[in-house]
Amino acid sequence: MGLQDLFGQAAALHQRGQLVEAERLYQQILAGAPKAFAPLHMLGVLRAQQGRAEEACELIAAALKINPRDGGALANYGNVLTLLGRFEEALASYDRALAIAPDAETLRNRAQALQSLNRPRDALASYDAALQRDPTDVQSWFKRGVLLGEMERPDESLASYDRVLALQPGHVEALNNRGYGWWLFKHRYVPAIADMQKALALAPDLPYARGGVLHLNMYVADWSRLERERAAISHGIRSGARVARPFMLQALSDDPAELQACARLYVRDLYPPVAVPPHDPGLRKGRSKIRIGYLSGEFREQATAILMAGLYERHDRAQFEIIAVDNDSADHSAMTARLKQAFDAWIDIGGLTSADAAARIREAGIDILVNLNGYFGKHRMDVFAHRPAPLQVNYLGFPGTLGAPYIDYIIADRVVIPPGEERFYDEQVITLPDSYQVNDDRGRPLAAIPSRKEAGLPDDAFVFCNFNQSYKLTPGTFASWMRILQQVEGSVLWLLEAAKPFAENIAAHASAHGVAPERILFAPDRPPDQHLARLSLADLFLDGLPYNAHTTASDALWAGVPLVTQRGTAFPGRVAASLLLAADLPELVTENAADYEALAVRLAKNPDALKAIKKKLVESRTTCALFDTDRFRRNIETAYQQMWQRWLAGETPKMKDGGTIHVRPVEVK
Repeated sequence: MGLQDLFGQAAALHQRGQLVEAERLYQQILAGAPKAFAPLHMLGVLRAQQGRAEEACELIAAALKINPRDGGALANYGNVLTLLGRFEEALASYDRALAIAPDAETLRNRAQALQSLNRPRDALASYDAALQRDPTDVQSWFKRGVLLGEMERPDESLASYDRVLALQPGHVEALNNRGYGWWLFKHRYVPAIADMQKALALAPDLPYARGGVLHLNMYVADWSRLERERAAISHGIRSGARVARPFMLQALSDDPAELQACARLYVRDLYPPVAVPPHDPGLRKGRSKIRIGYLSGEFREQATAILMAGLYERHDRAQFEIIAVDNDSADHSAMTARLKQAFDAWIDIGGLTSADAAARIREAGIDILVNLNGYFGKHRMDVFAHRPAPLQVNYLGFPGTLGAPYIDYIIADRVVIPPGEERFYDEQVITLPDSYQVNDDRGRPLAAIPSRKEAGLPDDAFVFCNFNQSYKLTPGTFASWMRILQQVEGSVLWLLEAAKPFAENIAAHASAHGVAPERILFAPDRPPDQHLARLSLADLFLDGLPYNAHTTASDALWAGVPLVTQRGTAFPGRVAASLLLAADLPELVTENAADYEALAVRLAKNPDALKAIKKKLVESRTTCALFDTDRFRRNIETAYQQMWQRWLAGETPKMKDGGTIHVRPVEVK
């Protein structure tokens, strides 16, 4: 058999997926003709299919030395370089291939390389060029939809997914992504749930889809499948399956071990550690100041910024340099303008790859990099995976472990992480003396306080309220609220308005509990200053489980509205207790549902008792630990100093006994 016939046989085997047999024949040909272009090229392609990208790269490069103008080999060389993360070289190879033999697939692959280089406009142009050549190219339409979503062009993103599904109605990823688009961009839960449920029906093992569908159902208070789905998600996590994202699970689970297992699965799947050179303590020992980097995707009018602004401003500049690491969140709001003045330096990483962003942070010499997002909002766990700073800290944005080996500390307090529960946190636990949550005692700006009538409230009713996002509301919490309403004649419950069909479902649940739906009132979304102004119209804030009110709780307390909570069994369900204890209001913390309901009813029926609580709250607001920003600043700076001294001394973050590092209160001299 001649070499040409032998190659034909090898190529046929290769095409059928019989890689071992094809490899044997390619090697046989090359043994007799080591500079044969076609078998060198195709053996390189085969090596890439086997996951041996370095060898593939060498083989295809050798083939191109023999025939440097073969468009197919140039395109495949670009594909292998992309696998190796050598995107600039890949782009050059794709361009050479397209100059010889332009085709839709190469244009699509070129677009993906451009995306990896954070050149979204160029990538979009390449996808569009691919679709001009082949308007039926499903993958180009799909990847274009993904890119447009990342570019925050939602209508075009959704339209791209529509084209995918017109061409291929069972395209699972397009259905799932379009569902997320309806949710995140349009807040339209009915079409979002329909798309995601269809995707899940087609692919029951679709990563994170089961948790995503349940999370969306929680947004609209559809609890019909809650218990069944909740049990399935727990089983999946125990089995090591990718069934739920950590942020979504926090509103469903009160089990810290389960929350930890979910976070570990997630980080191992999407954000594994990247091998990088270690940081050298010897290069930093002579510094007079510790450089703190705060990495956030929310340097704007948002809860994290509202809580943190005063701390940024008051950090002790004799001991610390404070650097903002911004994931493309800055806008033209008054808050962003304030924050721009609060930092010593500002690094924008929104348009950078994870490797480039990490390099910028390393170049800035940041000593302690604080993760203010975790898995919430516009986070950058991919950057933390590159270990750009010697110490990396989980704080505020995500109330739980991130499950990542490259996050060294979690800042907490003894309430949210009690002694003995350190095992549920992959980070070293370090607790502050008061609440872990920072607050700005210079106040949150308030608009003019409306009348009850202007806010849509009855003048003579006792107003219970809860302004958490709707996904935090569970049947157990709602049942407690309905029992409270039944015992307090003429009372109403004031909730934050949410997208349809939330109100309709809540009305049905209220009726099922024997409570008239008219007693449930809804507050439309308002800017923070207007929302805070109307908050004071409520009489009592009712907390929930397993995810408490966090920023919404401190908002209520700042507005002078007492809050009743039941202490939970995991970090997210203990935050309100932490805040109340720091506000000198331990009498509002209960340990079970019966006591929680009884306390709420007693305060509603006893005006003098409630008045005394409100008076205490107002008077203590200027003296309590919760709203003493400078006291908090001293304590968290002590925590940073302890972390840093341990690192300089060559100690690992984890305590040998597995315990907690407790920061002692810092007194003013």
